[in-house]
Amino acid sequence: MRRLACLLLLLAAAPAPRDIPVAPAQVIRTLPHDPGAFTEGLFYRDGYLYESTGEVGHSSIRKVDLETGKVVQRITVPPPYFGEGIVAIGQELISLTWHDGIGFRWTLDTLRQHGIFHYPGEGWALTSDGKAIIMSDGTAELRFLDPVTLKERRRLKVTANGAPIDQLNELEYVDGEVLANIWRTNRIARINPSSGHVVGWIDLSALAARVNTSDQDEVPNGIAWDKARRRLFVTGKDWPFLFEIKPPKHR
Repeated sequence: MRRLACLLLLLAAAPAPRDIPVAPAQVIRTLPHDPGAFTEGLFYRDGYLYESTGEVGHSSIRKVDLETGKVVQRITVPPPYFGEGIVAIGQELISLTWHDGIGFRWTLDTLRQHGIFHYPGEGWALTSDGKAIIMSDGTAELRFLDPVTLKERRRLKVTANGAPIDQLNELEYVDGEVLANIWRTNRIARINPSSGHVVGWIDLSALAARVNTSDQDEVPNGIAWDKARRRLFVTGKDWPFLFEIKPPKHR
């Protein structure tokens, strides 16, 4: 009984899990975005956005003028593939497909395909921390890939107060954190890439309300980071807007 009493006292004294902070997105400016782009991947490079779009027969990878939203270069990802996330590694662009377990390697300047690679399970999104490619697959795990061989090195389970967070979708690496859209929600998770813990949420509800769509698939998806100028951009599937928002503050 004494041991049980001591255990109960210890449990009572243990700190309760802290609430994970939720910060509404603060819009700096609004830019045009192709309302026919079912966005799957997004990144910023040298003044342009690079965007991948999904759906079989409509999948593409495009280079987009940031200010006007106009497509300046585009290649098609042909059927039967459903295009998914993209990332730039040096002068190469890597892309995923959803169900097919196959990815493509493209030259960044010409968007010419020059290789393929394979992976188990689904492919959802990609980003890079400068040492590894980080991949989501719709589960609560992130995969870390070798940037040269594209072979898997390890996996990381993502949790919020101990509960797994699945449906991890589009990714971006920002200030030492992995930002991840959560599929069919208005939230971006801020993930510690060492522990997998969600340290904060960015709430995009006000942005989604401006889009005012009733289609359950037209959700926030797409995060791009201009590291040099510290500009963070977000959009959604078939959204007519791209939003520049304030980067999250570290606690």
